[in-house]
Amino acid sequence: MALWQGKSKRTTSGGRRRYARKKKKFEIVTEQQYATVGSAKHKLYRTRGGRSPKARVLGAEYANVVDPKTKKTKRVKIVTVKTNPANPHFVQRNVITKGATIQTEIGVARVTSSPGQDGVINAVLEKASK
Repeated sequence: MALWQGKSKRTTSGGRRRYARKKKKFEIVTEQQYATVGSAKHKLYRTRGGRSPKARVLGAEYANVVDPKTKKTKRVKIVTVKTNPANPHFVQRNVITKGATIQTEIGVARVTSSPGQDGVINAVLEKASK
């Protein structure tokens, strides 16, 4: 079933609202699909206005991690998700969103990209592992 972002069938006072038209395609929301730690998987999804489709990460093994001290970027394997401010249950499911803290092979990093829109996972190193 598609998620719909149109007006409610009821008014704020609880009265019935009568529509002059049916549901439109631009009012339908794309369902949430999250990036998880695992085998690499991407998906292209529809955009409006003649744009090229956006890429969504569904699974990721590696992240592009920037070390702020050396200003170097490395492609590093993701071990697990440490914290996720979007939803605490995402940690158990290893869901990666923007702002999530991930454990990598070289240390703890904070995700700076939106995996659901950018199609890539970029992160900044927070602490170097010992």
